[in-house]
Parts: sequence; structure tokens; C-alpha cells
Amino acid sequence: MPGRAAAFDELDERIVAALVADARASYADIGAQVGLSASAVKRRVDRLRASGAITGFTVTVDPAALGWTTEAYVELFCLGWTSPSSIGAALSKYPEVTGACTITGEADALLHIRAADVQHFERVVEQIGAEPFVVRTRSVIVLSRLVSRTDIQPRGDAGR
Repeated sequence: MPGRAAAFDELDERIVAALVADARASYADIGAQVGLSASAVKRRVDRLRASGAITGFTVTVDPAALGWTTEAYVELFCLGWTSPSSIGAALSKYPEVTGACTITGEADALLHIRAADVQHFERVVEQIGAEPFVVRTRSVIVLSRLVSRTDIQPRGDAGR
């Protein structure tokens, strides 16, 4: 199917799990974990990258280390039929918006916002609310995070 990543086999899943645990691990280290040579691991990683199954390697930064200790979710209600691309283009200019998606239900979009404090968050919501397509917003501030995953991994046959 075009645009869809190739299916993982069991070795691919183990390689990806090793990369999720430590994206800086050498192919030799990963090979030792999964029972392949470094060159075989490299070929598989190259194939997974080419297929789009692996989209990149990144650093995860704790927002609190940057001073962004306030976290919130904001429902966005838009005029008439505002296209998702228009919403995305407008929101992309706010670095505090760390995620945004269209959703089911009454709201048109859900935003994830990080800010230094409540006053900073309030300013950002006011700026977003002033966008010409925004009718209103509804916000909730996160008190404590119960589950937070950045290490998504294949789960064998789960969900298949």
C-alpha cells in the first residue's frame, strides 16, 4: 500500500526496540543484542528508513530544563469549515504549541501547549484566540503527568 511503512519482522522489531532504548547504539552493539552482524543491522536499518518505518533519530529534551513547566491542552473551535491545513499553518508560528491534531467531537482541533508559567500560557491562548478563524477555546492545565511515552515500540503480534 503506498505511503505505508513495510511490515516489521521479529528481527526488525528487536532492532527498533534497541534503537528506541538507545538511538546512539552502534550497529555492532545492536547486532550483539539481536544476533546479527553490524553490517546486517545496518542493511535492515537502511531498509526501515527507506520504507518510512523509521522516520528519524532525535534527542528528547525535558521541557522543564528549558523552563517550560506549565503544560496544557486546548480545544480549538473554528469558524464554519476551516481547513486543517489553515489551522496547522497558523499554529506553526507558536513554538509553545508542541502538538496539534484534528479531533472528533465538538471542537475542531486539540492543541498541546508548553509554557514557562500560567501567565505565559494565557498570553499564548489569547494570541491563538485572536486568529481570524478561531471562535473560542477551552483549556485544561495539566496538574501531573501519569503516563508519558516517547519510546513507542513494535509489540510483536499485539494489535494485528
